[in-house]
Amino acid sequence: MIYNSSPYAFFSKKIDEFRDFKLIEQVKENPVPEHVAIIMDGNRRFAKGLGLPPNTGHLFGRDKLEEVLEWCFDLGIKNLTVYAFSTENFQRESGEVRELMDLCKKELKRASKDSRIHKNQVKIRVFGQLESLPDDIAKSAQYIIDKTKDYDKYSFNIALAYGGREEILQAIQKIAEDVKKDRLKIEDIKEPIVSKYLYTNGIPDPDIILRTSGEERISNFLLWQLAYSELYFSDVYWPAFQKRDFLRAILTCQQRKRRFGK
Repeated sequence: MIYNSSPYAFFSKKIDEFRDFKLIEQVKENPVPEHVAIIMDGNRRFAKGLGLPPNTGHLFGRDKLEEVLEWCFDLGIKNLTVYAFSTENFQRESGEVRELMDLCKKELKRASKDSRIHKNQVKIRVFGQLESLPDDIAKSAQYIIDKTKDYDKYSFNIALAYGGREEILQAIQKIAEDVKKDRLKIEDIKEPIVSKYLYTNGIPDPDIILRTSGEERISNFLLWQLAYSELYFSDVYWPAFQKRDFLRAILTCQQRKRRFGK
């Protein structure tokens, strides 16, 4: 069959590369987003579709994240935030949670030694209810936070053991405590002040929130920060997400007349 031939595969690849190149040109004709946030969904369903265990899907998802970080470098997107593990994820089957925690630990350690992180001056932040994580993972998170804290070219933010409602509740509690101790006056509590009490203090709100897998929910992610974000839902499972899917998401949001950085 011609579809299985080497020439067909070669020309098909070249056509895809050309299409990606044209998409990149289109995206770069307008300002690119300053901050993209991603709900990485569909790892388990991707693995199931291939007849593989869920953990394999998470491994594929890890590899995809590395690719997306490279795409951000290529396009000059300065801030990337990913929803790595929600507070609700602790309710999954204990074996899967354990595997996810092991994967998080390995990846945090690997990222701390990744030459691309240091070459590109990527500040890594890990935020969420880190106190609910195993001690070794919390320590690994703090280590990479400290190691990259002086970098200022790119920001890679990992929401781990994170919940948007919990983030807002914690901010309210801290604000109340500061009011109680006369560090803050009630009349001074305005949006910029509230933002300073959130995990994302110092990071611009996302221009785009992108979710893969076909689900069209926010799932307790960056509830305060998404007030003016463009929402984009892709029907592609996260491990199968391609650069052209990423480019189309940005291009679609640009065509909505969104002026990124404004």
